[in-house]
Amino acid sequence: MAVVGIDFGNLYSKIALTRRGGVDVVANETSNRQTPSVVSFDGKERAIGEPAMNLFVRNSKNTISQIKRLIGRKFKEDDVQNDIKKGYFPFNVVEMEDGGVGVTAFYNGEQVTFSIVQILAMIFQKLKLTAEMEAKTKVADVVVSVPSFFTVDQRRAILEAGEIAGMRFNRLLNETTAIALNHGFYKTDFSETEPTYVAFVDVGHAHTQASIVQFNKDKLTVLAHSWDRNTGARDLDEALAEHFAAEFKEKNHIDIYANKKAILRLRQAIEKVRKVLSANPETSLNVECIMDDVDVRAMVSRAQME
Repeated sequence: MAVVGIDFGNLYSKIALTRRGGVDVVANETSNRQTPSVVSFDGKERAIGEPAMNLFVRNSKNTISQIKRLIGRKFKEDDVQNDIKKGYFPFNVVEMEDGGVGVTAFYNGEQVTFSIVQILAMIFQKLKLTAEMEAKTKVADVVVSVPSFFTVDQRRAILEAGEIAGMRFNRLLNETTAIALNHGFYKTDFSETEPTYVAFVDVGHAHTQASIVQFNKDKLTVLAHSWDRNTGARDLDEALAEHFAAEFKEKNHIDIYANKKAILRLRQAIEKVRKVLSANPETSLNVECIMDDVDVRAMVSRAQME
């Protein structure tokens, strides 16, 4: 039986297996070590992960993503309503009978309402299958990392999704603690007498966390942690999207924000640009036929992004 760890992300999730001598992040069916946290309903078919991401633009109304922002939340919460107003969810977000958050999709010839727990359970099932194919055995115990600011309701919803997916969760581990454990696992030269203090900053897709951790020989203590639950990489992406939408409006005479598919394609292109700029001083932004048969191009520098 395999013991696995899941890093549940707003945009991508990862799953790791314990092996003799260490921990390995498992590659999925397309050899990527991160799987999109996305579920898409297309006719009578349901796609999860990479196949779902491929349908994101073409089938945006029935492709569910960014559920980490919705899990365990109430529909009328300010964060949920703000994300809806900003257009981060191209699919339909609805209020469930208990006041929670649900989503609708056209599936099997009818409009179906799913709870966020159900969608997360589908993603967990996909990750479980990926781990079992790699380990060539059943998944036994699971540890899932969650933001340190997650509420009791949010944590309970994740446990419920795991139960639906047939996974036995040993525990939920704060992401800041998981990062510190990873650091301590591979760095073994801590002093036996003097503590070492390390600051960790974790910028996620939609939130940012920071922690101060004390390391002693064979021991770590999280001394403090802080967070901004509404600021992450997607906010940088959106700032760049607004910048280039204005540039293309002036240069190409198109209004990208007036076309839902166009803004989705621009956001996807900008996400790729941001990743390239993490290792390169500049790159190009190219989107063919973004709308009205217009191709858009621009050069982007790391300094410009910063």
